[in-house]
Amino acid sequence: MKTAMFVAALMAAAPALAQGTAEPAPAAPAPAADASPASDAKFNLDTPLQDIVADEKGKAVIEKHFPGMIALPEYEMFKAISLTQLQPYSNGKITDEMLAATAKDLAEIK
Repeated sequence: MKTAMFVAALMAAAPALAQGTAEPAPAAPAPAADASPASDAKFNLDTPLQDIVADEKGKAVIEKHFPGMIALPEYEMFKAISLTQLQPYSNGKITDEMLAATAKDLAEIK
C-alpha cells in the first residue's frame, strides 16, 4: 500500500520533475538522523539517487525504505536528484521520518 501511494505521488510529480524548472520548490530541511552525521559516510540524503543505487549497499537501503522506487519508469526522470530534493515533489509521501531512517542507514555505509 505504501509503495502504491508513493508511485501515485511520483507519477503526479513526474511532469514537474520533467520540466526542469529553474527554481524548484524549496526543499524542506533534512531531518537530523543523528546530531552529527558521520564524516566518513559514503552517502547522505543529498547524494544523487543514481550514485546511491550504483552501490550494492546503497541500493539495498533505498529498496528497504522506498520499495519499488528504482523500478518505476519515472526513476529516469528523478535519479539525478537527491532524496532531499525529491521530497517536496512527493506530495507528503516522503516523510521526514522516512528520510531520517534512510539517513541513518546510509550513514552506516563507509
